[in-house]
Amino acid sequence: MPATVVLPRLSWGDPAAHRHALLIHGLGSSGALMWRFGTALAEAGWHAVAVDLRGHGSAPRALDYTLAAYAADVGAVAPAQGGSWDAVVGHSLGGAAATLAAADRAEWTQRLVLIDPALHLLPADRETVRSSQEAAFADTSIEAVRRQHPRWHPQDVELKAQAAQLASVWAVEQTSSQNPAWDVRTAARRLSIPTHVIGSDPEVYSIFTGPAASEVLAANPRITMSVVPRAGHSPHRDRPEATIAALHEALL
Repeated sequence: MPATVVLPRLSWGDPAAHRHALLIHGLGSSGALMWRFGTALAEAGWHAVAVDLRGHGSAPRALDYTLAAYAADVGAVAPAQGGSWDAVVGHSLGGAAATLAAADRAEWTQRLVLIDPALHLLPADRETVRSSQEAAFADTSIEAVRRQHPRWHPQDVELKAQAAQLASVWAVEQTSSQNPAWDVRTAARRLSIPTHVIGSDPEVYSIFTGPAASEVLAANPRITMSVVPRAGHSPHRDRPEATIAALHEALL
């Protein structure tokens, strides 16, 4: 098992709440960018905690950026009061890490919500991710993010720029190179807890789509899926209201 690092936390809501959720961001992002989910859950009476993944935000840097290392880190994060999470919400890379962690330790969380999870990356997806990250690191200014995403909320624009400034470029590059076979579908088939995928619109851009997604859904009846229309890979930033509605529906 990879050596873990202690991940820094942000939180929303009352720590004494009866329900606790862990929020896990995607590649090149940060825990702060999960604020939409944190705010919505806090308003619904939850306590939500977001972490910075290794190599991202203010988290420790390391040499190991395999999916197994990311999963070991998040799997070691528990609610402050102990016990299991009531829900874990993971976006993209965070969804892959959460899937691995939950498949290995069923008691870690009561349910999963995966936001366009990167469970399997095809070569075309890898190239899209590479070019997207390259562009993000080439210009980390707020103005550059705003030009690329003019409809995003100002806080998402600011935090996305900050995330690119704080993340280790080397860590992001290594996350791709150290995972030549990016595929956690076997772990997804082993999930024994209710799992809901909030997918992106394939007509915009989606990672979890097509035959690979159909295979995962068919192989495990505990996994269900909905799609946010007209939303790309980050539906919580592209269409936040519809995404939060889907989150609440998944947690009923």
